[in-house]
Amino acid sequence: MTDEELLDTVQQRTLGYFWDFAHPASGMARERSNPVPAYGYDHLETVTSGGTGFGVMAMLAGAARGFLPRAAVLERIGGIVAFLEKAEHYHGVFPHFLNGETGATIPFSPKDDGGDLVETAFLMEGLLCARQFFAGEAPAEAALRQAIDRLWHAVEWDWHTQGGHDVLYWHWSPRHGWAMNHVIRGWDEALITYVLAAASPTHPVPPAAYHRGWTDSPTYRNGNRYHDHLLPLGPPGGGPLFYSHYSFLGLDPRGLRDRYADYWKQNRAHTLINRAHCVANPHGHAGYGRQCWGLTSCDGNEGYRAFSPRNDRGVIAPTAALSAMPYAPEESMLALRHFYEDLGDDIWREYGFRDAFNRSRGWVAEGNLAIDQGPIVVMIENHRSGLLWDLFMSCPEVLTGLERLGFESPHRLQTT
Repeated sequence: MTDEELLDTVQQRTLGYFWDFAHPASGMARERSNPVPAYGYDHLETVTSGGTGFGVMAMLAGAARGFLPRAAVLERIGGIVAFLEKAEHYHGVFPHFLNGETGATIPFSPKDDGGDLVETAFLMEGLLCARQFFAGEAPAEAALRQAIDRLWHAVEWDWHTQGGHDVLYWHWSPRHGWAMNHVIRGWDEALITYVLAAASPTHPVPPAAYHRGWTDSPTYRNGNRYHDHLLPLGPPGGGPLFYSHYSFLGLDPRGLRDRYADYWKQNRAHTLINRAHCVANPHGHAGYGRQCWGLTSCDGNEGYRAFSPRNDRGVIAPTAALSAMPYAPEESMLALRHFYEDLGDDIWREYGFRDAFNRSRGWVAEGNLAIDQGPIVVMIENHRSGLLWDLFMSCPEVLTGLERLGFESPHRLQTT
């Protein structure tokens, strides 16, 4: 196949996770495709709020490419939104897991049984893209936009400052209150949470939450070189690669800057450091090399872990290299051909590539995870067309939020 044909094949097959394997009652994305008894939840009933946001964006890419019928995607997303309007939420904030049939909260952990602000940000990232995509005058499209706005306007981002602190808190529970006490700060996947919190037309947080909260961490600024690549932000070695994916499924890093970083340079450096570590392979793991790289949070042979150059256990996740396609297209395409042409008999299945593998242990993951499948489709599409970046950045509220936080973006320049 040509590169374009291979990208079509991977996007289309991976979309099946959100189209064919979605929960039949709600249309939401199931958390994972395989049972893990130790986790204590029914994988067929458990749907994920953040993973559904990623899935919505993936379905938009599918509709734009003709892989899925536009009208059917409109209907599916409309059903998801109708389900969310009736599902349990807390000050407009959705839990990490829901029962896909009833909309009841499924606790993520004993005290994490209420609103999850970061997962809600991922969900809103996807829904706002859908609002912009279905911009027609047809009644069904107008109704979807109105319903998405009701959900978006209901999120009480300011509630998650615990009464006005200059920082956002990840969790709140009606039973345990702020007991989790997990502040959202330091460089990780949660930048989108601050952008949307500043962008909210109904419950915004002040810029001080971003400048005094998010950035106030020893793991925020970096400034060191790894494998001859300068890393502006983040933990030593860059951390798991999903840090450069989740917020940037919609948030366009091209030309995005603030007083702390150029986010295109940040994400490209993070990608190349991660790859260079795998090429150097200091621990001698089987299979690593120029064609086989990508350390991120994923299933592993000893359970789900956050893998990175500082926590390298020989587990490669296809989502890591494939979702980095915009930042390192040649390197990512090399990995894609290796995964598909050389390892395909072992890792290519009904919903695309299995979540991860460890060649040293002869291990392949039994299934897939929504939060890993979605970025594959979306970031390949952003590499090919910029679709999701253009949709998200066309939201006037997003541009307002970025401006409030002191960001510069070419998208903003186009609107002035």
